[in-house]
Amino acid sequence: MKAFRHFDVVPRTVLVDNQKAAVLKHDRDHRVIFNAGFLQLANHYGFAPKACRPQRPRTKGKTERMVGYVKQHFFQRYREFESYAHLNQLLQQWLERVADERPLRQFRQTPAERFAEEREALQGLPASDFDSRYHDQRQVGWDGYIEVRGNRYSVPDAYCGQAVVVRLSLDDELTVYSPAGDAIAQHRLQAAQTGWCSVPEHHAALWQQTLSVQQRDLRVYEEVL
Repeated sequence: MKAFRHFDVVPRTVLVDNQKAAVLKHDRDHRVIFNAGFLQLANHYGFAPKACRPQRPRTKGKTERMVGYVKQHFFQRYREFESYAHLNQLLQQWLERVADERPLRQFRQTPAERFAEEREALQGLPASDFDSRYHDQRQVGWDGYIEVRGNRYSVPDAYCGQAVVVRLSLDDELTVYSPAGDAIAQHRLQAAQTGWCSVPEHHAALWQQTLSVQQRDLRVYEEVL
């Protein structure tokens, strides 16, 4: 996804290796069984997935050569980095000033010039990035809580007894979605020992029902006696 954002376009076909994140297996008829999550990614960006043939490294030889090019030219020049942000900054400068401006003998152009020509054949980005957060389903309890990784988190009481979808980001942000797909609660993921995570507004109506006392005329009790 970062590559798509960097180039601001999407190719029509994406060739991938056989890592499990993309390819589950090749069946006996040589058909590729892709990971369902990877197919969702492909559908979101509109590209056709294609897998390398097993044990045939020359299928993506140009990609392998680029790994060697980066090792021999970038990492030989820059050997120390203050942080990942600093590394990315140096990489961006190196791409713009060196890698994208070197002449390609095969095309008699620089990579920047070649990309400018090929850009017209590529697709535009979708309106939003693909949601790559971990997701799962949870059942809201009668008390308006769901359990996620050993702790309990409040959900609006209107969803008691219903199935909801939870999504977890890499920075431990928990978002809960209704069956209709609307975001109904957000929490920061917490360890179990910190206690349940509650938002008072989620259970205001539930508490009102619980604490309400029915008032009756005393004559009702006289009739019982």
